[in-house]
Amino acid sequence: MKRIVSLLLCAVLFASCSNRAAEETAYVFSYFDNTYQGAGLLLACSYDGYHWTALNGGKPVLKPEVGPDRLMRDPSICQGPDGTFHMVWTVGWTGRSIGHASSPDLVHWSGQQEIPVMEAFPSTRNSWAPELFCDDGLYYIFWASTVPDAADVSMDGCISEDGYNHRIYCTTTRDFATFSPTRIWFNPDFNAIDAAVVRLPSTGELVMTVKNENLDPAEKNIRITRSRSMADGFPTEVSESMSGIGRGPDCWAEGPSPLVVGNDLLVFYDMYREHKYGASLSHDGGRTWEDATDLISMPEGMSHGTAFPVAKHIVENLVAAYPGEVE
Repeated sequence: MKRIVSLLLCAVLFASCSNRAAEETAYVFSYFDNTYQGAGLLLACSYDGYHWTALNGGKPVLKPEVGPDRLMRDPSICQGPDGTFHMVWTVGWTGRSIGHASSPDLVHWSGQQEIPVMEAFPSTRNSWAPELFCDDGLYYIFWASTVPDAADVSMDGCISEDGYNHRIYCTTTRDFATFSPTRIWFNPDFNAIDAAVVRLPSTGELVMTVKNENLDPAEKNIRITRSRSMADGFPTEVSESMSGIGRGPDCWAEGPSPLVVGNDLLVFYDMYREHKYGASLSHDGGRTWEDATDLISMPEGMSHGTAFPVAKHIVENLVAAYPGEVE
């Protein structure tokens, strides 16, 4: 009898802890407004991961200070094990650099630095949409670049607008002061941009979303691939398109952002032809998908960004700093 009571008490405590943990989780979305690309970082918050409210009245909370074009496109934010938030972003339409800044609370920011990630590749045309993923204190920074004379990059049928032929490059760092040599990290047989990675808590598996940017025939959709190790990278064999389900081939999507909400995997993406955000939902870790566009609400003007979980008090502090009702 004592054993049964003990087991019941453990179950109650476990459920209580689980509910409390769920209650203490909230979400932040970093993004930019494509109409005002030099305006700076925009933030939205949510308590359920589906309904998002712009902070600061939809005005920037941080303005760009580095880069040739003073852009702050495609902001990606990742929280490290010490609680510090790090952000990287696209600083220009051309060039070999990306931007970086850090923050303890998403309100107060460090000085901005320009990281010359493609300095070793002089022919690089661009460094677009950098993303961050922290793996046990090691930060992976990965982005899309076109390098015309890159070895082992196929040009057959992979060209997009203006002759771009992107692959995903990568560097790593622990302190954002020293970086590993940049290397090509994801080299499929298609024009690849906008890679983003999430870890599934239930299995520890890594899921990467990536855009197939091929123009002829047009793809312009989101695929996934999976791995057990960031160091090993990801297989170049990818899924069929999982974006714009049921919306037809003209539903072009980019800027995927995977987010684990409860037991589900939710992937947001910019349906840029329609000037709105869409989403796909998976209940089985990204093996089957359903359209979730009608389940989400997003700030007007939102473009390519990153959704990520935070402790609830982070959102509460943001709301206090930038008042506005958050769903």
